[in-house]
Amino acid sequence: MSLKELVLNFESLSVYRNLLEDKVIKKLHELINFLDGDKLELDGFVRLYNEFFFQLTVSNSTGTFKNYIIEKLIFDENPFSRLAEGVCFEDIDEHLIQAVSKDLDSLYAISCLTSNEIKKLAVDKICSCGMERDVKNKLPDMTRKNRPPVSKNRPPVLLVLEKLPSWEFQKKSNSNRKVFSIQYQRMVEILHSCSRWGDKAKELSEFYYRNGSGMFARYGAFVWESIEGKSCLRGIEVPDPIRLSDFIGYEQERLEVIENTEKFLKGLPANNVLLYGDRGTGKSSTVKAIVNEYREMGLRIIEIPRKHLVDFPAVIRQIKGRKCKFIIFVDDLAFEDSEESYTVLKSILEGGVENRPDNVLIYATSNRRHLIKEKFSDRAGFRSDDPDDEIRAQDTMQEKLSLSERFGITVIFSSPDKKRYLGIVEGLAAQRGINIDRDRLQKEAMKWELMYNGRSARTAKQFVDWLEGNERLRSE
Repeated sequence: MSLKELVLNFESLSVYRNLLEDKVIKKLHELINFLDGDKLELDGFVRLYNEFFFQLTVSNSTGTFKNYIIEKLIFDENPFSRLAEGVCFEDIDEHLIQAVSKDLDSLYAISCLTSNEIKKLAVDKICSCGMERDVKNKLPDMTRKNRPPVSKNRPPVLLVLEKLPSWEFQKKSNSNRKVFSIQYQRMVEILHSCSRWGDKAKELSEFYYRNGSGMFARYGAFVWESIEGKSCLRGIEVPDPIRLSDFIGYEQERLEVIENTEKFLKGLPANNVLLYGDRGTGKSSTVKAIVNEYREMGLRIIEIPRKHLVDFPAVIRQIKGRKCKFIIFVDDLAFEDSEESYTVLKSILEGGVENRPDNVLIYATSNRRHLIKEKFSDRAGFRSDDPDDEIRAQDTMQEKLSLSERFGITVIFSSPDKKRYLGIVEGLAAQRGINIDRDRLQKEAMKWELMYNGRSARTAKQFVDWLEGNERLRSE
């Protein structure tokens, strides 16, 4: 590829032009533009080359440079990806499709660029005499295994360029670092298997239609957070991987939440859900597992800390009209009676503030049945001789007790009795393949329960974690 062709591949991007602002691609673009300048200075080239290499190695956890480009183009939010998540490929204007195809071919050409090609372009530009120009014909493949030994008799330019690192590395994938959907992995395979990405605009459109676009295609879980006074959605790279199959016990309670979620995903009427019960019974884990289970069907979760509930309208504006379905998750919900968040949540559940769109449900967990702390002073009016005081006291009590009723479904997770607790312990031990006498298992489990936190599903899991570690240590 000539230098002019390379420059044109960058400058001709239209629909995917946002990618020019990506910190890695931007550095490569600067390097190419520097090469295309009237005069090329070696020190300037070396600096820009190493800046690009640094950004690539810091940012790239997907392996090759081509993989990096593929990830960025798939998750880019642009006019095509936003449109494609809502309409079929056949309904997209052909001129937009043509522009997308052109961009994809340009991105393919950029993704195939090697460090050796860049170095040859630099040698050609830097060298001014015939003898030095001949260096480019002798420039070796700069991969580690083919790099020649350094020799003092080699031309100075070549000595400098040989020291520049190559980016054709194959970093082993770290599955714990990023969690990608199955459909994303299929899209990557499609692009890797062809040499004309422009022919794959339809497949890319279908990916957006099934998964949404931008960060909502990239992540399954989000948290709403405030950074330096500015609130925003942050995608979670490595969410809790828990699945429904990991649970032992509370099947009936979870079934009610699962059925409600499935109705929601099918576009049927569904309810906001309050999961109420004792600590450690698996309320929060149930919500997270359901989202993991149905991610491939377009379900996403956004966790909003209670203190940020006042930002609910801002969250809604970001997800309204999106292809995905969203569960707004509020964990450990409980209010003081003076909290503004209480009024906001009440208004949300009643359909005020900013109307909750059809692609949003609210799931919350709480240890309190009525969500708002009740004080003895609230009952003082009942002891008054003034009828107005009694009426005000009744109104206050009703107001405080009514919030939980505004959730359509309340699922109760009670602390397990002895039989249920031991059943969870035995199920988890079997799930992990721990071979232990049943009587000993039960005795140890009951001892653990007395020493730590009382009976709960969480206590059972903590005991089995300890037991598994102990058994493995003994077997070494």
